[in-house]
Amino acid sequence: MLILVSSVNPVFVQLACAFRYGREDLDVIGLSFRKDIWFKHLQLYPAADHKPTLTPMHDCLLKKAGEQGHAFTFDIPVNLPCSVTLQPGPDDAGKACGVDFEVKTYISDVADPEEQLDKKDTARLIVRKIQFAPDATGAPGPKADICKSFMMSDKPVHLEASLDKEIYYHGDPINVNVKVKNETTKTVTKIKVTVDQTTDVVLYSADKYTKTVLCQEFGETIDANSTFDKSLTIIPLLADNKEKRGLALDGRLKDEDTNLASNTIMRDGMDKEVLGILVSYKIKVNLMVSSGGLLGGLTASDVQVELPLILMNPKPQGKVIVLPNE
Repeated sequence: MLILVSSVNPVFVQLACAFRYGREDLDVIGLSFRKDIWFKHLQLYPAADHKPTLTPMHDCLLKKAGEQGHAFTFDIPVNLPCSVTLQPGPDDAGKACGVDFEVKTYISDVADPEEQLDKKDTARLIVRKIQFAPDATGAPGPKADICKSFMMSDKPVHLEASLDKEIYYHGDPINVNVKVKNETTKTVTKIKVTVDQTTDVVLYSADKYTKTVLCQEFGETIDANSTFDKSLTIIPLLADNKEKRGLALDGRLKDEDTNLASNTIMRDGMDKEVLGILVSYKIKVNLMVSSGGLLGGLTASDVQVELPLILMNPKPQGKVIVLPNE
């Protein structure tokens, strides 16, 4: 990154990772709902001991900025959480809750980065930290099955569901492979597939929220004493959940490439509480089974299995550097 400096006072830059879990307007009455998870500050001017590793983008920007340009870099620790925003409701105002990273530059009267600062002496920029999907291992996707019996029937319904792979990218079609062996005298009237997102807020409480991001019904009829084997395709998207309050998203809402939050991947040595928000997904496959007869629709029951789902962003191919126009 780069900053233009035209000041005789010391200039500092700070990168902070923080968790906001309350309304911003309550800060003015002395209630702080923002907790710093990690921060680091550097003195940019006068030049101190910071020696950034310059990239081609730095070189281009310094050429344009001239003597007033000062480059800097931050190394974000690997074990810090990724940027997660909890989607506000239509009537909510102020900053959204979640984990964010903020770059702040400020002018200080003295070389004391802890002093109270005037807003006119600061400049702020939100950046996003995104975790990309690990390399594919070739391992098979998850599989689950259940065998369920019903009253007045001496034979069961066997349901098996599986996925083709372990990890899916946001926006990719997901094929849910469904196998059914119906040995009963009952009829399966339809198959329902849902995707639930579970958000576990671990930093300040033990709150856990589950939101359904996809619910799709398939009009597949499975008669008594018959089998079924088919792949059902689903695509969970943020575009279908724009008004759902509390849904976890990747980064800030105003970014056009924002999507449903990626799964939280725990690494060795990571502190669960420092991550702030843990996100996971599961797929539920339901068979709606009718009892038949005049009361069949009123006495219908279901057979259900659950599968873990990992949604993430694909790893970029190579290193992409966007330079400003000359």
